[in-house]
Amino acid sequence: MAFDGTWKIDRNENYEKFMEAMGIGMMKRKLGAHDNLKITIQQNGDKFNVKEASNFRTIELEFTLGANFEYSLADGTELSGTWTLEGNKLVGTFTRKDNGKVLKATREIVGDELVQIYVYEGVEAKRFFKR
Repeated sequence: MAFDGTWKIDRNENYEKFMEAMGIGMMKRKLGAHDNLKITIQQNGDKFNVKEASNFRTIELEFTLGANFEYSLADGTELSGTWTLEGNKLVGTFTRKDNGKVLKATREIVGDELVQIYVYEGVEAKRFFKR
């Protein structure tokens, strides 16, 4: 599948502003902007296994497209939501457990990159990964 592989962070756009909108403190924002994130994705039909490894933590999660699941961000923010496939994009809609606000995420292969876009409270950030 197109998403399969190991993807290492290459660059960010507006990521610190996004983290600020999420309520993440300055120290964690500075560290998060340089997290050396590596994402390994394995897709089997509508089931995904995703391993996220960074300077701060390594987690593994499994999800099925359209099925609700729970997830915690690196700063401890707890979310509940789903990933769906819309064309060639993975589209995630997650609700924060602490305040009920929605975080949107998309993952798409553009050229030789995995582009991950986050939108929260009108603030958009992009993270670009290379195999």
